[in-house]
Amino acid sequence: MLRLISLAAFCSMASMRVCDPMLVALSLEYKITTGDASAVIAAFAVAYGVLQLVYGPLGDRIGKVRVIIGATAACAVFSAVTALSQSFTLLVVARAAMGAAAAGIIPLSMAWIGDEVAYEQRQETLARLMVATVTGMMAGQWFGGFATETLGWRAALGALAVLFFAAATMLLRHARASGALRPAAAPGAPAFSLGSYLAGTMALLRIERVRWVLTVVAIEGALAFGTLAFVPARMVDGFGLSAAAAGGVMVLYGVGGLIYSVFARRWLAALGERGLAITGATLIAVGLLSLAWAPAVGWAMLGCFMAGIGFYMLHNTLQVQATQMAPQARGAAVTMFACLLFLGQSTGVLIVAFSVDRGWLPPVFSVAALGVFVLGLLVSRRVQARGAVAAGA
Repeated sequence: MLRLISLAAFCSMASMRVCDPMLVALSLEYKITTGDASAVIAAFAVAYGVLQLVYGPLGDRIGKVRVIIGATAACAVFSAVTALSQSFTLLVVARAAMGAAAAGIIPLSMAWIGDEVAYEQRQETLARLMVATVTGMMAGQWFGGFATETLGWRAALGALAVLFFAAATMLLRHARASGALRPAAAPGAPAFSLGSYLAGTMALLRIERVRWVLTVVAIEGALAFGTLAFVPARMVDGFGLSAAAAGGVMVLYGVGGLIYSVFARRWLAALGERGLAITGATLIAVGLLSLAWAPAVGWAMLGCFMAGIGFYMLHNTLQVQATQMAPQARGAAVTMFACLLFLGQSTGVLIVAFSVDRGWLPPVFSVAALGVFVLGLLVSRRVQARGAVAAGA
């Protein structure tokens, strides 16, 4: 089951990042600025984040695997609609719908792991899921750029529709055979009500640790994910790379994440969760500064690679904290975590979009680097130790 869920997660992350290398091409095709073209990214991120508030309790109620399958199938439909969009407005709307559907895959996959895997093995298992998501990010960014240069950007979105359909079909077959489609709620459990949902959400927000983790991940989303979307634009405008080459550079970010996932267990043993947080933040900061001020593209490529390792060091640490910050409502808690991450990202994208058309990317990347470093210091001081979490599980 984990492999098929990972395939769906691969497709979800590919769909999230596939438009990053397309911004310059979209701006030329629709005669808009690069900042305006970034609406296809912001719309996806906003919808992805807001819909977490629906998928969390839905997964707790009817079963996480059921929701993952339905969301994957919906992504196949909306990916096809996106590929066929004839105007920029329709493209943005279709991307928002695509984000709304994709929102039910990765966060509920994390919550499913939280339900099925003991805490001692959870970080390693999440790292395995991360291999799929990172590979999906790499594939989306590379193929998005490649398709833009050769096949046309619509081809990338059409290919995603086919992959989503295949993933949904295989997941459904396996889930039926294994009995994984059973509902999460016990027979006779009270029906969903808005009042009880809001009461449950407020109960979660009254937990100090939940508030802290959600605040941190929102800031991380704005500083790290928000700037990530504009790295290809920086490669094109700052170093004269083609869209395909810029997408190729972004693969290095994913390679950094893959290297982290391979060595996650060793680095966790050597550094601990606090050490991973501060080391990751430092690498992100150095990477962003390299992307901002590198005199040659080679240094910028190295910075992209370092930022990739660093981001997954920091973010995987926060993911583990999210799976345990409210064990009694893990699905809702983890999807709130994802909601704040992507609302933070959309905020970051909107801020950076304002600066990209004014040539301010290097200073903005520098401010983000400083912010991430400070955030890493705070996380390293406040992250809940593994032993303490396990004792409270």
